[in-house]
Amino acid sequence: MTVSLDLVDVDSLLTEEEVAIRATTRRFADERLRPSLPEWFESASIPARDLAKELGALGLLGMHLTGYGCAGLGPVAYGLACLEIEAADSGMRSLVSVQGSLAMYSIWKYGSEEQKTEWLPRMAAGEAIGCFGLTEPDFGSNPGGMRTSARRDGDDWILNGSKMWITNGSVADVAVVWARTDDGVRGFAVPTDTAGFSAPEITGKLSLRASVTSELILTDVRLPASAMLPEARGLSGPLGCLNEARFGIIFGAMGAARDCLETAISYAGERQVFDKPLSAYQLTQAKLADMAVELNKGVLLAVHLGRLKEKGTLRPEQVSVGKLNNVREAIAIARECRTILAANGISGEYPVLRHANNLESVLTYEGTSEVHQLVIGQALTGQSAFR
Repeated sequence: MTVSLDLVDVDSLLTEEEVAIRATTRRFADERLRPSLPEWFESASIPARDLAKELGALGLLGMHLTGYGCAGLGPVAYGLACLEIEAADSGMRSLVSVQGSLAMYSIWKYGSEEQKTEWLPRMAAGEAIGCFGLTEPDFGSNPGGMRTSARRDGDDWILNGSKMWITNGSVADVAVVWARTDDGVRGFAVPTDTAGFSAPEITGKLSLRASVTSELILTDVRLPASAMLPEARGLSGPLGCLNEARFGIIFGAMGAARDCLETAISYAGERQVFDKPLSAYQLTQAKLADMAVELNKGVLLAVHLGRLKEKGTLRPEQVSVGKLNNVREAIAIARECRTILAANGISGEYPVLRHANNLESVLTYEGTSEVHQLVIGQALTGQSAFR
């Protein structure tokens, strides 16, 4: 029996184009990603370059940007694509988000025309991969404390420092690196074949194993003046990029939650306990009902925030509401679904614990829950509690 989880008719809020994009992305996730994900998760490796080209061919990289080969689609269409990709795996959505909402967006928003022309068409096609270097080993929630520096040497810039937990780093062709200068924090488009740049991959992860995560090391990296992103000055630049990525997470986390819930409902319908299906027990139905309510609320919130973004009225604290709520509820749903599958829930045969493990990272990156609580708290009280 096919069961719809759309209890509140979210589909009635979507345009025909948005539904079509969602269907195309779901088909790609079902046919290309899901069959290989257990192997990729187990081996902690993915064919990143092949996937980037396939995602680019579908128009999913930088799809919410305009010009330069980008699809120019709306925020809700982009969000729904993120939802379907993360329903397969959060690592896959991370590849798309970092490429489109961090690396490409930073060049599109803050770069020179030369930088946009050089990088964006190739990145939209998946022929070039980008990464975004903001987080440092000792500075995650407080990027203003970054130690990576850029100093002038004649007409050139010399960059020194390191970045940590950088998605796509080891496979990137261009790294958008944020560094402290005498003129405040500035961004640089760094070709990864530049002398002094290296990106060793981080191994031994228990989360986001189907994703490339790296350290960036910059040792006397010499760049021409044209490498600096001219329109970004101060932390408002990288933080603006983070809000773009957080928006995709608001939708994406609900994809992971939906996949867990669909798995649990299917399993409970087939599993016989004391001579009747597990799904026929009140305790099981109570769990499923509560999770479905939270899933539907989260999707409604995501679509609403998407419509605000379309109008250009979406505020940072509203993004924080979405990220805090939807990731927190998604990880709770994943854990609860694991209890329905019982011991089978820890098996790689089912995606539930893989999603739960991945969501531990999603809960932390692009702003921890605590950071988003403080953003919301400041909006409520007018008082900053960050320092």
